[in-house]
Amino acid sequence: MGDLINLISLPQDLGWYLLMDMVIAIALLGFMWWVSSLLLKGRDDKAFIQKENFAYGISVSGRLLGLALVLVGGVVNSHANNFLDSALIMLEFGVLGIVLIKIGRYAHDNIILHRLDKGSLLRDRNAGIALVDAASSIATALVVQSVMLWAEGSDGNAIVAIISGFVVCQTILLTMTRLYERRFADANRSGSLQSSLDNGQLALAVQHSGRLLGTALAVTAAGSVLEYNPVGYVSNLTSWLIIGLTLTIVVGLLVALAKRIVLANIDLIQEIDLQNNVGVASVELALSMGIACILKALLDS
Repeated sequence: MGDLINLISLPQDLGWYLLMDMVIAIALLGFMWWVSSLLLKGRDDKAFIQKENFAYGISVSGRLLGLALVLVGGVVNSHANNFLDSALIMLEFGVLGIVLIKIGRYAHDNIILHRLDKGSLLRDRNAGIALVDAASSIATALVVQSVMLWAEGSDGNAIVAIISGFVVCQTILLTMTRLYERRFADANRSGSLQSSLDNGQLALAVQHSGRLLGTALAVTAAGSVLEYNPVGYVSNLTSWLIIGLTLTIVVGLLVALAKRIVLANIDLIQEIDLQNNVGVASVELALSMGIACILKALLDS
């Protein structure tokens, strides 16, 4: 049997740590679902499921996946000399992840896409808004997870670094969204980015979700070239902001080049903004995320 399967040496207590982490993770995911149900404003989860409100399901799934991504950072940093300390670290990162995702969604709703009534749109089954909402939660979680792994710890300094990374993420998402809004307004005189999302343009939502996720992946790559300074609170913040924004611009330029090659004979404004072509928008989403992943892998190597 040993000739067929070559395993590395695993700790004897790995199974117990795995069980503990899974129990805590599932409990936190359940708690996140309960918190998400507050969005229903008095309505019952089953009522929404029975009415097949897929938009609400998409939104909640983004938050759940976001929390799972954050918990990855918790699992990596939860190694301690005893189960109690490991459990406390896992809970610490899990609760912090829930809080940051919640704050990130609030910032996205009230600052970044401030002209939209997301709760009402989700109740009206606006799948585009749900997709953007899910992408926003996942984008925030990707950056928070990256900073958790970069900080390599669970003390107060690591918490400050994680919060700094969260602030950087929201700042860059806000900056890039405003740039996209300006470009959209220049190309579409009849409406704005937010009003088009409000009207349920799914293709535009897919395109914008790809930009959010591509931006987040570009920001996470900053951790590969930055050195962690536990007490360098200001330098950590400015370093992530400057490098993250620089990498975001680089990814944006590379995606623009790739679109000219891959989608050379397609009028993106016509197909996505006017014809609501979800297929073309999906290709652009894949390019945004794919190029960001390649850049991150290059910097990680």
